[in-house]
Amino acid sequence: MKRAGLLRAGFTLVELLVVIAIIGVLVGLLLPAVQAAREAARRMQCGNNIKQLGLALHNYHSAYQMFPMGSGGTGNDSNNGNLPTANEFRLSGLIGLLPFMEQQPLWEQISNPWGNFPAMGPCPGPSTSSYAAPFGVYEPFREQVNTLRCPSDPVRLNGMAQTNYAFCYGDAGRFVGLAPQSGDEVFNNSHGGNSQDPGSKRGLFARRYHYRFRDVLDGTSGTIAMGEIGVGGDKRRIIAHQYVGSAGYHQQPELCKQHIDNSQPSRFVAGQLFPRGRRWAEGHVGYTGFNTMLPPNSPSCRQSSGTAAGGVSGAYSAGSYHQGGCHVLMADGAVKFVTESVDAGNGMAFSVSSTGGSYTTSGSRSPYGIWGAAGSRYAEETSSLE
Repeated sequence: MKRAGLLRAGFTLVELLVVIAIIGVLVGLLLPAVQAAREAARRMQCGNNIKQLGLALHNYHSAYQMFPMGSGGTGNDSNNGNLPTANEFRLSGLIGLLPFMEQQPLWEQISNPWGNFPAMGPCPGPSTSSYAAPFGVYEPFREQVNTLRCPSDPVRLNGMAQTNYAFCYGDAGRFVGLAPQSGDEVFNNSHGGNSQDPGSKRGLFARRYHYRFRDVLDGTSGTIAMGEIGVGGDKRRIIAHQYVGSAGYHQQPELCKQHIDNSQPSRFVAGQLFPRGRRWAEGHVGYTGFNTMLPPNSPSCRQSSGTAAGGVSGAYSAGSYHQGGCHVLMADGAVKFVTESVDAGNGMAFSVSSTGGSYTTSGSRSPYGIWGAAGSRYAEETSSLE
C-alpha cells in the first residue's frame, strides 16, 4: 500500500510533456531578448573601437599638425620588382595611426622592414592575384589589430587582416581615390600640385593629400572623419562592392541599385566581387575608404578600370551589421550612429567635380542632403546627423 501511494505521487507522461512544452516556450521568448542584449554589447564595443580611432587621429594631428593621408607611402618602384623599394602610394592611413593606438611594435615592424618588401606588381582588376601583394604576403600586414574589427561582423578571413573602419573621402565619386598626376612625392594640398579632378577631393581624407583642422571649414562637429564598413566575404551588398563596368556610378550613385537582386534585396546579381575592408593596410578607397553619396548600408559599385573614370571612381558606401545603420566618427572625436533613413538628397544627381558639364560645380553644396554635407569639409554648409 505504501509503494502504490508513492507511485501515485509522481508525474504522469502528459504532465511531463506539458512542463517541457512550457520550458520550450519560455526559451523561445527569452532567446531574442538575450540576442538583443548581446548585440547591444557588441554595438557598444564597436562604438568604443571607433572612439579609440578618433583619439588616435587627434593625437596624430597633435604630433604632426596634420591628419594622415587616406592612402600614401612612397612612389613607383624603379627596380622593376627585383629589389622592391616602394609601395605605389598604396599604404592605408591606418598604418600611421598604429603608434597612437598602442600598436608600437607593429609600427616598428612596418617602418623598419627586415628583408625585401614583396613586389607590388601591376594594379589591375581584383581578380588578378598580384593585386594582393604585398598585403596578403607581408607578415606585418597579416597581423590582425583587434581595434579595427567590429564584434558584430562575423566575417573572419584567414591569411589577410581586415578592418571595419574606413576614412571618409567626401561626397564625390569621380577619381575619388586617384593619386595626383604630378607634384611632390608626398603631395600636400596647401602647396599646390596637379591632381586628377581636385574638385572631387571634398572629404577629410584623400590619396596623397594631407588635411588639417584648419581645412575643416564646415566645423569639426558636422564633418565625418571615419565610418564603418563591412568586410566582404560574399555578395551581400552591405559588405561588398561590385566591379560592374562602365555605368556612371561615380556620377549618379543611385544607378548602383540596379544590380540588387529583387528576390534577395540584400544581394547583388551582377559584377565581380571586390570586397570591402579585406586588407586593413591597403590604401585603395575600395578597401579602407567610403564616400557619402548613398546612405549607410546602401550598395557600393566601383567603375571598371577600362573606363575613363575607372579603377578608383564609384560609389563606396558606409555600412555595418548593426540593425538600421552604422557608426561614424566626427572630426571633433564624437561618435554617432547614423540610420539608413538619413537625408541623402537626390541619388540621381551628378556628383561634385571640377570638370564642369553635368557635374555639380566644385565648391557647391552637396547634392546628397545632410549625409553628403556631413562628408564635405568645406562647402560652407552646416549639417546635423542627430
